[in-house]
Amino acid sequence: MIKYYNNIRLGAKKLEPQKSKRMSGARILVETLIEQGVTDVFGIPGGQVVDIYDELNRARRRIRHILTSHEQGAAHAADGYARVSGKVGVALATSGPGATNLVTGIAAAMLDSVPMVVITGNVSTQLIGRDSFQEINITGITFSITKHNYFVTDVNELADTVREAFRIASSGRPGPVLIDIPKDVQTAKTLFAPKAPEPPDALPHADEKDVLRAAEIINRASRPYLYIGGGAAANGMGKQIMEFAEKTDAFIGCSLMGISTVPSSYERFLGMQGMHGRYASTKANTEADVIIGVGVCFSDRATGDAKKYARRAEIVQIDADLAEINKNVIVDAGLVGDVKKTFSMLLDAVEQKRRPQWHKRALELKSEGRRIFNSIDENALSEITPKQVFEMINGKKEADTVVATDVGQHQMWAAQYLKFEKPRRFISSGGLGAMGYGLGAAIGAVIAEKKRAVLVTGDGSFSMNLTELATAVSYKIPVVIVLMNNSVLGMVRQWQTLFYGGRYPATDPKRKTDFVKVCEAFGGKGERVSSAEEFEAAFERAMKFDGPYLIDVPVDKDELVLPMIPSDGDLEDLITTDERKNKQ
Repeated sequence: MIKYYNNIRLGAKKLEPQKSKRMSGARILVETLIEQGVTDVFGIPGGQVVDIYDELNRARRRIRHILTSHEQGAAHAADGYARVSGKVGVALATSGPGATNLVTGIAAAMLDSVPMVVITGNVSTQLIGRDSFQEINITGITFSITKHNYFVTDVNELADTVREAFRIASSGRPGPVLIDIPKDVQTAKTLFAPKAPEPPDALPHADEKDVLRAAEIINRASRPYLYIGGGAAANGMGKQIMEFAEKTDAFIGCSLMGISTVPSSYERFLGMQGMHGRYASTKANTEADVIIGVGVCFSDRATGDAKKYARRAEIVQIDADLAEINKNVIVDAGLVGDVKKTFSMLLDAVEQKRRPQWHKRALELKSEGRRIFNSIDENALSEITPKQVFEMINGKKEADTVVATDVGQHQMWAAQYLKFEKPRRFISSGGLGAMGYGLGAAIGAVIAEKKRAVLVTGDGSFSMNLTELATAVSYKIPVVIVLMNNSVLGMVRQWQTLFYGGRYPATDPKRKTDFVKVCEAFGGKGERVSSAEEFEAAFERAMKFDGPYLIDVPVDKDELVLPMIPSDGDLEDLITTDERKNKQ
């Protein structure tokens, strides 16, 4: 275990029956956070949360505040913390720009179903609506990107509001909840008595008749395919998924959010499917005659043109959220309820069946996929190919190392090549695709796990929130930053290459940033490599460093992420080769 800052024993003590005590709203907030089991809060102070910070300081032996460099970094850190720990992440900011700086992080958590409680301060209630300094209607702004939000006007309601926020954030389909607390509510006093935390609301399992109908569809199928997503990952369903695959002779693909749900080494796991997915999983999805979606939303990046998706297959979808059923694709059986319980019912209901032709075909697809990826690697333009980079990371990282990514080409290469044997080891902004997500999320992961993490990023993404290097250095956060540097906005440029006639407006910023010097200026360590051997040695050094260590890896600006499905295409329109090379 890595000791990366002051040795404070954290965690709420076992609550004993206590008499009510008169406290300020700020202290009530802090005591209720501790009551809910919160040990870490990410944020930045400001004028309308000074009282809260004063109480956090008083309670510093029971709850820790991590000072980030930007409120967006705080939100992403709380997100990363929640994803790897399974706990509710907490972010804190002041009013006005402090609150609005959280918005991207809140939206990222909402679209990826991450449980977070976000706390903002606001001006006193008598100043609301008067355009007071740093007044902002943050509940209105975040209405569409939170599960629920609160504007607290009565200190007597504050404790129960916080309790309800934690329950809502973690119940059903998880997501962020925001609590906006005016300054006069923070300073007002009332009686407070701690309560034991309430468990998340229990979801019912799906109706038994619906489960049996779904089982009938699966039983008569010849080519079953399991498509698993973030709902399966969050519920720790890897063992169940593998049991189902063994019983039905099915094979498994996943969305970006489903990566690390089952071990990469599992024979039946084909990898991520979709626009930049693995060849085997994408092709198996097109050839399947039944697709069982587990905690997955069938987004456009995974399905291509939804009207053309699964033309030869029936679809069974299991989700906690009724709104997801038939939202993106029309399904033949929709099972709504607790995903884990419902899937367990389906596992019991399906017949044990061997499907030798499907088994043979799936293994053929895996073999074809390996040949395609080997060919892509052999024809790579970069001195250090993406495949080489990630194979070395696979060989050097520990089995329980968390890998965070930013958004872009590097993210897709990571999804294609990284291997995980334990759950909750891969974190990335899927639904929102927020560039700048990675460093904050990696910091949150390290705080949660107390172990080293790896960040895979690109020069475009990293530039957006690199100020969080100050946070990583200040708290001695051991994070290895692998920066895939092509000096362009790679993913957009790839689209311009393939679909816009090779016109590149605004994707070649011609920046002169020296990221190694930037990291060192913040107090970290960095080095630039130019060969696979140099990267391997640098990564070994980085994995031993007590703090952030950046490795700048050159990538050719014309390197493409393949395979790829055009945005208006379907899974059968898979591009597997760079046609520019074929014309040379």
